[in-house]
Amino acid sequence: MRVQKALSGIIAGVKRKKGMGSYLYSFIVYVLLIDLAFIFLYPFLYMLVTSFKSYNDVLDTAVKWYPKEFHPQNWAVAFKSLDFFQNFKNSVLVTVLATAGHIASCSFIAYGFSRYKFPFSNFAFALVIVTITVPFQTIMVPQSILYSKMGWNGGHLPLIIPTFFGFGLRGGLFIFLFRQYFIKIPAALEEAAYVDGCNPYKTFFKIILPSSGPVMLVCVVLSFVWHWNDFSEPFLYITKPGKFLLPQALPEMFSRLQSLEAASTEGEILLRQTFHTGVVMAGTAIAILPLLILYLAVQNRFVESIDRTGLVE
Repeated sequence: MRVQKALSGIIAGVKRKKGMGSYLYSFIVYVLLIDLAFIFLYPFLYMLVTSFKSYNDVLDTAVKWYPKEFHPQNWAVAFKSLDFFQNFKNSVLVTVLATAGHIASCSFIAYGFSRYKFPFSNFAFALVIVTITVPFQTIMVPQSILYSKMGWNGGHLPLIIPTFFGFGLRGGLFIFLFRQYFIKIPAALEEAAYVDGCNPYKTFFKIILPSSGPVMLVCVVLSFVWHWNDFSEPFLYITKPGKFLLPQALPEMFSRLQSLEAASTEGEILLRQTFHTGVVMAGTAIAILPLLILYLAVQNRFVESIDRTGLVE
């Protein structure tokens, strides 16, 4: 009995220590996660708080996280300065069409790579992978010259048309994601479609594509976010007034603020007080607000879909 009691005491002590160790481990993990999350959230929180600061609060270094003067007028000024509705319409047009082009072309190309063997198919797919690693800055000059000769520069065509041919912003990555997903689809599914009289095109559009919801959602979200936030290509190609996208309007707001820093007349000082850093932060928040709404709407399905697309194992 004494031995049994002693063993019971030792086991209880081990369990107790194990439980304390588990709680300590969980505490450390959560502290690290909170610290890491704050690093990523800090710029967003700073932008949001500053967007409601008055001119005096912006100049006051003692004001950090809580404005002394709550100034929602910054958002109204930002809306007007951004020419929001016109630029928002342009951004939606380019982003939606470019995303549709990527989904249509990249899925079709990826299906060919995943199911058909043709001469130099592996080499061709290797070239697709290489395009993922090539920075846009290395090819922007020849691309700009090419589009200029085609008469595309100045408008939205350089951002939209290439996506329907598997090119454009990170088109190679979408081809890779679709191919990785199609490889996992059992070939028996297509064989059954062929037995029922479907040709390869009908099989793709009626069987394979409707079955690729997870990877399609991932590609739609990534393409939408990347096209919406892209600044380099629109800045290079879009030069006609009235065709600017929202990211292009933000530097103009900042440049205007910089030009007002050296204001001397009373009228310029009043204008500077109306248009200050808080307005720029409000404009930045307005520009990314559609992306936040999109992510909040699809976050659960997006995270679930990531596990099924070949991005992680």
